[in-house]
Amino acid sequence: MTRYRWAGVLAAGTAIVVATISPKAADDTPAPVTFAKDVLPILQRNCQSCHRPGQIAPMSLLSYEEVRPWARAIKTKVESRQMPPWFADPQYGRFANDRSLGQPDIDTIVKWVDGGAPQGNPADAPQAIEWPADGWQIKPDIIVRGPEFRVPAHPPKNVIEWTTMVVPSGFTKATWVTSMELKPSDLSVTHHICITFRPHTPNVKYYVMNWQESPRDAEGVAITEEGQQAPPPSARPGGGSPNAGVGPGTGGGFFCYVPGVQADDYRLYGAAKLIPANADITFAAHYTPSGKEVVDRPLVGFTVAETPPQKQWISYGISGGGPTFAIPPNDSNYLSPPMEMEFTTDVDLVQMMPHMHLRGKDMTYHLVYPDGRDEIVLNVPKYDFNWQIVYRPQTTIRIPKGAKLHVDAHYNNGTSNKFNPNPNQTVYIGRMTWEEMMAPFFGILVPRDVEAASVLKRGNFVLDGGA
Repeated sequence: MTRYRWAGVLAAGTAIVVATISPKAADDTPAPVTFAKDVLPILQRNCQSCHRPGQIAPMSLLSYEEVRPWARAIKTKVESRQMPPWFADPQYGRFANDRSLGQPDIDTIVKWVDGGAPQGNPADAPQAIEWPADGWQIKPDIIVRGPEFRVPAHPPKNVIEWTTMVVPSGFTKATWVTSMELKPSDLSVTHHICITFRPHTPNVKYYVMNWQESPRDAEGVAITEEGQQAPPPSARPGGGSPNAGVGPGTGGGFFCYVPGVQADDYRLYGAAKLIPANADITFAAHYTPSGKEVVDRPLVGFTVAETPPQKQWISYGISGGGPTFAIPPNDSNYLSPPMEMEFTTDVDLVQMMPHMHLRGKDMTYHLVYPDGRDEIVLNVPKYDFNWQIVYRPQTTIRIPKGAKLHVDAHYNNGTSNKFNPNPNQTVYIGRMTWEEMMAPFFGILVPRDVEAASVLKRGNFVLDGGA
């Protein structure tokens, strides 16, 4: 064979080799990360419950057009794990509402942003979630209008005392509610709103505002009439819980809106709360002035059951700490007196919500079983007052009769706490954000005929609401 014929064969062979190799090489090229195919599903699972119209987040993340201007900011927040907000220590338990991002999801968002944040093919996008209308988290069967609260722009000493008001519930017959949501109309000024249900009494006065003025210094700190810093409310004559005036409820009971909280949905557990016929609702509202006068018009939404459930959901609002609670000036790791309570019957633990104020540092829930075994069921090592998260175990936690719920909390009253308004003062239990709370809220399941008041033995805590 001549040199030229070999050259022709080699050329043909080379062409064949190239033809067989080139497609494989092309297959090894990673597909670009796009919004439609890769990023939108992550946002739907972990972000859109807050990032949509009518919710607490500052911008909506429903569409590419809404997300694209925030791409680099989103990358920064997820890389640092500041978003989505989630503070439970993963060593202790798994939670059904865990919205934190795993490393693969974080890597996907980073690659998308670093690649120019392309939209991709819109046909690759998952079907849009049909969120409830008007900013609701549930689709309520019944909506009760709460009282209007006028929030002044510049109240004296920038303090608005807690205000309570009773309104009729509108439930003319005993009703099992399967989910509940409290929706303020102005989130910018709403520190919290709590409701309890109470039996109707003939002498009740509807829509009358009640509050208790506390003498305060120039910084708004509660003081005595003589001008000394006031002791904790539980040590004052006639004092007690910071929620005095709310009180233990009945039936549907205790529920709060605080920034970051999600609606209570009992349907996931085959449970409900019973609202007695003709019950009234007590609203306890706390607002923070924003520099302009606004009016908040809160709504309460319910879904209802057609038949009675097998299980009753009981929510407890707890005030712990007691009369000896006092954080010394510049103490960066103050340990509060613990909260401890004993259960008188078998129950299932279904939710926990640590609540503290600006100096809150960490909170840990322990179950101490009758045999002495100590199990941590929730540890929040970096508490953030700006996000009041309800933690719902992935599976219910059985608490046997005689077991105790023991809760510890630490506070940072030092200069390292960037939210600390004044590290040079002693801090007591109180209503205002610059005072403190030690409030380990929780919820349980019991048979539907169990009375809420019979579940707990009295202990070193105040029961603000349990029903």
